[in-house]
Amino acid sequence: MTIRYEQVLGSLRTAYDGGAAARDQWEKSPWKVRERATFLDRLRAEKCGRLLEVGAGTGQDSLFFQENGLEVVATDLSPSMVERCREKGLDARVVDFLSLDFPPGSFDAAYALNCLLHVPNADLPAVLRAIREVLRPGGLFFLGVYGGQEGEGRVEVDQHNPPRFFSWRTDEQIQQYARQAFEIVDFQVVEEDGIRFQSLTLRRPAAGDTD
Repeated sequence: MTIRYEQVLGSLRTAYDGGAAARDQWEKSPWKVRERATFLDRLRAEKCGRLLEVGAGTGQDSLFFQENGLEVVATDLSPSMVERCREKGLDARVVDFLSLDFPPGSFDAAYALNCLLHVPNADLPAVLRAIREVLRPGGLFFLGVYGGQEGEGRVEVDQHNPPRFFSWRTDEQIQQYARQAFEIVDFQVVEEDGIRFQSLTLRRPAAGDTD
């Protein structure tokens, strides 16, 4: 049976609403800090000014980018998460991946850390196209997800209630999906804290280079 994003959206929102307070206290792992800093260096090198974070959670990363001179818009499907973002002084909006209601080319860059792993494979191409659409031609996109093995489903042993849906992809699969909408600037695997993290820096091709 094919799972669609609309089927898991409601339970994901409930889970993250309930977990917002706890997640806001989590300390970011050093390797995540390094990934974020590396992307900031890329943004500065290409003089990117306006950043969209999708799946922003409580806004820790969005705040980092804002404090480092970027104009940031944070989006998340959870109203409780968005409220946490706003308390930090961020422009934050309740938006899911398939409802990015921004004009085409609104942003120089986008950032998505460990959120697109909640998108079923059936809808991942549409989500990637939606993110591409709001980037200017040549804009950068950081996509980071846990993966390495193929599988979809809920994790019953989960700190969130209800248990969340996840979609994991092999290294080859995540790159194949990415190439449907973007050029791959960089792909690397981070293996720390007992996990395998797929780190992709992508670029929206120049106008006319993609469908």
